[in-house]
Amino acid sequence: MISQAKFNIGQIIDHNRFGYRGVIFEVDPVFSMSDEWYEQVASSRPPKDRPWYHVLVDGKEHTTYVAERHLAAAGDTSEISHPELGQHFTSYENGMYIPAQVAM
Repeated sequence: MISQAKFNIGQIIDHNRFGYRGVIFEVDPVFSMSDEWYEQVASSRPPKDRPWYHVLVDGKEHTTYVAERHLAAAGDTSEISHPELGQHFTSYENGMYIPAQVAM
């Protein structure tokens, strides 16, 4: 059974394990990376059958792939700084980023 995602694209989050802020730009209903990646990177072994999130990290140039259990809604929803914001979002309104429309 696939569970409902707790967070949304455009939502600003806090990583509760590593202490960074970011914005979600994609949601996978279940883990979608390789088993090798999971074994090397996911040291706390979060569940693969729960949602995972692609996150632009505030103040950095990289993205992360994070299990739902490591995220919390951010207390600080001010704008973030990331060079890829314009690739994923068109604007920022009321503490959320507005996703760019996907071409059909």
